[in-house]
Amino acid sequence: MDALDDLDKRILSQLQQDASLTNHELAARVHASPPTCLRRVRKLTEDGVIARQVALLNPERLASQLTAIVEITLDRQNSEEMQKFEQLMATETAVQQCYRVSPGPDFVLIILVTDMPAYHALAHRLFATQSNIRNVRSFFSIHRSKFDTRIVLD
Repeated sequence: MDALDDLDKRILSQLQQDASLTNHELAARVHASPPTCLRRVRKLTEDGVIARQVALLNPERLASQLTAIVEITLDRQNSEEMQKFEQLMATETAVQQCYRVSPGPDFVLIILVTDMPAYHALAHRLFATQSNIRNVRSFFSIHRSKFDTRIVLD
């Protein structure tokens, strides 16, 4: 992949704010011709810089309103056990993010569920039944003051 130039960065910045822009709208905002803009977006997608385009939903307007930040420590931290845990988390739709971290716990999860009974059921299903989980520490969000998906492009 080539280094990002100024036009690529302008395109990416605009798409991070609103991926629903038409190619003509995007081209006008980044001061490029529509064919040039379309070629650049295709190349950025082919190169994997643009991973995917999605709609971000507001959990407060839907049923999912409880965010849990969960630290997980495994008994055995070998590569196979870590991958096994990551694969289990990948299958659970309530687990929005899973990070392998160091130092401290082995994993930090961001979980979104409807309420505390839903979290309790999920915790029992995902954590209490797993023999390799040593410790689970959960924190519950009482207010989200910032949420952003943009990556700063210098």
